[in-house]
Amino acid sequence: MALSSAWVVILSSAGFWLLISLLVGAVANHLPGRWLDVVPALSPLATQVAAPPCIRRWKRWIPDAGGALPGGVAKASLVSRDPNSLQRLVIETRRAELVHWILWAAGLLTPLWLPTPAVTGNLLFATGFNLPCLLLQRYNRRRLLRLLAVLSPSAIQQTNQPAPAQD
Repeated sequence: MALSSAWVVILSSAGFWLLISLLVGAVANHLPGRWLDVVPALSPLATQVAAPPCIRRWKRWIPDAGGALPGGVAKASLVSRDPNSLQRLVIETRRAELVHWILWAAGLLTPLWLPTPAVTGNLLFATGFNLPCLLLQRYNRRRLLRLLAVLSPSAIQQTNQPAPAQD
């Protein structure tokens, strides 16, 4: 591959990831929280997947981009321990998980314009970037649900129930 075409691959890949991240994040920030309660892959049952115990050691190195876009919520620390704030953070972990699943899948679009070695590199990047974030969201959600159960047993039941159908 010539040097100029290598730069085209690098710049197009970087531009793709930046644009798709902004687009998916912006759309996700406008999804109603009740929609996130009914997505089966993001249900509380999905939080039962065991997260590696080492997450506690490396989670501080993962940037929290939740507050980077208008309407977003930073999840880096608890603002309050009241049940409503904790429930909001549970929803935000589901939102972040959805974003990272979509971003990971977006790597499958790269064969449309990139040669095979670059596609492989982009899929490795997508995995390395999104897998830790997915594990972290599940880890955080499981911790939040445990805390909610201690603070307010009825709040945890509300969080685990699908949202009622809207007429």
